[in-house]
Amino acid sequence: MSEETRIPELFGSLVFNERAMEQYVPQSAMEIWRQCLKSGQPLPLSAANEIADAMKTWALERGATHFTHWFQPLSGVTAEKHDSFINNAGGGRVIMDFSGKELVCGEPDASSFPSGGLRATFEARGYSAWDPTAFAFIKDGSLCIPTVFCSYSGAALDKKTPLLRSMEAVNREAVRVLRLFGKDEVHKVTPQIGAEQEYFLIDRALFLKRMDLRLCGRALFGAKPPKGQELDDHYFGAFRPRVAAYMKELDEELWKLGVLSKTKHNEVAPGQHEMAPIYTDANTASDQNQLVMETMKKVAEKHGLVCLLHEKPFAGVNGSGKHVNWSLSTDAGENLFSPGKTPSQNAVFLLFLAAFVKGVDEYQELLRCSVAFAGNDHRLGAQEAPPAIISIFLGTELEGIIDAIVDENDYTDAERKTLRIGVDVLPSIPQDTTDRNRTSPVAFTGNKFEFRMPGSSQSIAGPATILNAIMADELHTFYEALKDAPDFTAALHSLIRDAFASHRRIIFNGNGYEAAWVAEAEKRGLSNLRNTAEALPAYILPKNIDMLTRQGIYTREEIFSRHEVHMEKYCKVVRIEAATLVDMVQHGILNAASEYEAALCETITRKRTAAGELSCHVETSLANAVSSLNEQLLEETIALKTALETVSDDASPEELLHYYHDKVEQRTETVRGIVDKLEGLTASKYWPYPTFCELLFSV
Repeated sequence: MSEETRIPELFGSLVFNERAMEQYVPQSAMEIWRQCLKSGQPLPLSAANEIADAMKTWALERGATHFTHWFQPLSGVTAEKHDSFINNAGGGRVIMDFSGKELVCGEPDASSFPSGGLRATFEARGYSAWDPTAFAFIKDGSLCIPTVFCSYSGAALDKKTPLLRSMEAVNREAVRVLRLFGKDEVHKVTPQIGAEQEYFLIDRALFLKRMDLRLCGRALFGAKPPKGQELDDHYFGAFRPRVAAYMKELDEELWKLGVLSKTKHNEVAPGQHEMAPIYTDANTASDQNQLVMETMKKVAEKHGLVCLLHEKPFAGVNGSGKHVNWSLSTDAGENLFSPGKTPSQNAVFLLFLAAFVKGVDEYQELLRCSVAFAGNDHRLGAQEAPPAIISIFLGTELEGIIDAIVDENDYTDAERKTLRIGVDVLPSIPQDTTDRNRTSPVAFTGNKFEFRMPGSSQSIAGPATILNAIMADELHTFYEALKDAPDFTAALHSLIRDAFASHRRIIFNGNGYEAAWVAEAEKRGLSNLRNTAEALPAYILPKNIDMLTRQGIYTREEIFSRHEVHMEKYCKVVRIEAATLVDMVQHGILNAASEYEAALCETITRKRTAAGELSCHVETSLANAVSSLNEQLLEETIALKTALETVSDDASPEELLHYYHDKVEQRTETVRGIVDKLEGLTASKYWPYPTFCELLFSV
């Protein structure tokens, strides 16, 4: 069979998608399912039973023996509890059964998932409910049913529920706005996302020798290798044989699961790579990215490799992000962020652009919070990733149009055509006429916005939820301002002009890596939340709570619960990293440095015994340097251990957040600095752990 025919047959073969449903589900049940999707109404149990039976038959034919409600708790990973299709038929016989009730609702043990106080700790009950907008799939012999996850009271305990709410909010508000433009053919607006997934591959045998990589996902120490990424010879380079074999199998496994894995290439750092899918709706994109991360790790093991998804597994080389390409599309096939060719199209584009610019400016702290966690702190702000300051890159062409609108001036486009920005005329806007600015956190790339701050390990549901919520709220404001305007065109022009005039401070086309931008951003009044400890308090600013509750994305209780979960997770991650480093220093590095020091002293003694006139300057200098550093290391390690042991039991979550950042994280970095110096002095035969050179160039 040729690849031309094999791959289309392979694609989605493990997904109970609409094509499969049409083969297995009775037509009457299909119509009910489609109507429920359109209306948002619950699926009747009779139709659910028919779909469940069809789903079971399809799954059994493909070797599945179990089913599970597959959900995304606040832990950041996916969760699943597997039940067999087996049911007792009496007389020692069994039948393979799966009911509509089992399809629609489950009751997993929720007691060990983070909830931020949304349920009592002694209550085990949690509830999972089928998301009929997401297709079931087979993984590891189990039928996986994408579900939401909630408490007994109905509070969201997952990432999917708020995402679905935000998608509905932006759909509702966008359709209302489009009605004002006479676009009655539009009935649905859907956020579209393509998530670029970066990752590292290292040899599994070396990975197992590093406790920090096993427990923390990143190297907590490591001297910079002689060669890193200085020559730019890895980026877009030819794949090494083991990497090529891995990528080939990864593509095939993802295609089976219906993931549109499109692009693969080497990234900048040695051992670093990227996979990019074709964009799809935000809900599907979020589900699939969770599958992507899981599949990447599984396939790597089969090839004797380990896939590292941490944002900064190795200091001194580029870390890994996950650029979220976000746009809005209509069911009429229109991308609302695509500049049009007629004034009416341009008006829609400029209104949606103005709403986005206004929203990002007003809720910049909330957007920053959506990517604030321990792993991302090591990446954001470095000369490889967007700075912690939120800004929008639009390019010179688009910024020039905005300036002309704000200042009521003539605009001259790239073809030197003068266009008057008047009440009833808007300019022709060329698509993607400028180079992309890689230093920008939020960049317009022709027909979408690329949010570059998300970290490689995080779920895209959080950032996508905030982008959707911001957009929904601003569109609501715009609709209220325009719906009763006696002169719609004049009101539209004033609205767009005023929005750009009031919020163009957030637009920045320059180099975000330069120190001058920090000063300029401060002058503009933009926030600079440099780390998670600074960012998370902004999550519960009154304006953010008001917006999120107003749009029905979260309840007030859900917001505060997530704030607590985020703080708690940061503290636990920092604590685990610090404790791991202490263990590795105490049981490995201190002894290794002492052994090397002892060997140097023995060499000095032998040389002086053999020939007293021989110089021992090299050995003496090294022994003194190693001894001094080892003493410093012991002292700082004890201080770090003490900091871990003296955490106040009465401290609030907010106090613990700052304690772990200011005391524990800072001492961890101090210890790391000493260890890195020691590694640079210690002979290789004595150093107990694989070095960065071995890890980065092992595949």
